[in-house]
Amino acid sequence: MRFAMVSVDRYLGVYHAFENAGWTLDKLFTVAKDSDSGNQERIIAAANAAGASVQLSRLVEEDLLELRAFGCEALIVASYPWRIPDWRPYLRHAINFHASPLPEGRGPYPFPQAILSGQDRWGVTCHILTHHFDAGDILAADHFPLDPDECHETLDLKIQMSARRLAERMVGDFDALWRDAKPQGVGSYWALPTMEDRLIDCHAGVEAILRHSRAFGDRQTLVTLGEECMVVGRAAGWTETHSQPVGTIVHVFNRSMVIAVADGFVALLDCERADEKIQLALRLSQASNDAGSSA
Repeated sequence: MRFAMVSVDRYLGVYHAFENAGWTLDKLFTVAKDSDSGNQERIIAAANAAGASVQLSRLVEEDLLELRAFGCEALIVASYPWRIPDWRPYLRHAINFHASPLPEGRGPYPFPQAILSGQDRWGVTCHILTHHFDAGDILAADHFPLDPDECHETLDLKIQMSARRLAERMVGDFDALWRDAKPQGVGSYWALPTMEDRLIDCHAGVEAILRHSRAFGDRQTLVTLGEECMVVGRAAGWTETHSQPVGTIVHVFNRSMVIAVADGFVALLDCERADEKIQLALRLSQASNDAGSSA
């Protein structure tokens, strides 16, 4: 089958599953290099090797018309920040690989909430692409266990491996899975975390803070100490009875600092001052939440 791919490097395995099954790539749609959605060098290289064209700008209806003219039959989506126009007048199939066990965990970025909510299993779901995000009929899913100390980075890697397994299953029985796709039913939608959601709550206990740090991963966790907002590379901690005020910096060494929390101490490892972009985003997030609370 001739297909177009909408993806980034994280889901290169999905592309290879279809490529290895003999499908022909007509075009790759991906994101600009500076996008927050992920790297795209490897998937662009794969598209170039396949002789396919590459587009960094948003996929619009005219692109779907062009795909139909190519004889393209399917659109395979795995990670894309924009809504895709109605594909039905132009293509036979359009599917999306979503990084959650749908119908739970709809939304653009379910990784942190999967860890924060203490899930013991997770998965990737392939569903028919619809106008409503992550809501189309389910073709197939792949599930895997989560560890008690799961972190953002390990979950990301597990999802990548799961997506490839699922793609290999999909391509092996595509027509039957498409024909037998089943509605999702009631589920949950997890909104994109705000900058304020990324803040460590120093009044929480050590266990909760370390779970928060694992959930958001490398360089995504923030902490405000006095007037300073810091980006935290990673955190470690221990419980200990103390008389220090919560949120106090009790020790500093190189790029690490130890702060007092409700039931012990947390070491903020590889810290640096947040840049102006992050600080502005945090202020806007807090202002928005304050406005919502007073409405």
